[in-house]
Amino acid sequence: NLEGTIPTEIGLMEYLLELILYGNNLEGTIPTEIGLMTNLEALFLDGNNLEGTIPTEIGLMEYLLELILYGNNLEGTIPTEIGLMTNLEALFLDGNNLEGTIP
Repeated sequence: NLEGTIPTEIGLMEYLLELILYGNNLEGTIPTEIGLMTNLEALFLDGNNLEGTIPTEIGLMEYLLELILYGNNLEGTIPTEIGLMTNLEALFLDGNNLEGTIP
């Protein structure tokens, strides 16, 4: 049961392949620095209390296969950059307050 926010220093973990933090009590926003994790293949942040928007910098994660963000309090639109992620195989965004179209 992790609590608190995701630190901006997370972006320094550039060689990490999987970041699995689902089902905790994380709050605050997803830091834009997460886009620096360019080798990441799986990002699971579901089932937390994250808020704010999905950072456009996620589009920099060219090897990302799974982006799982459901069950948070994210809002705004889905960044168009996500639609350009050609390796993405799984995208779960339900259970948020997102609006607009899927890119």
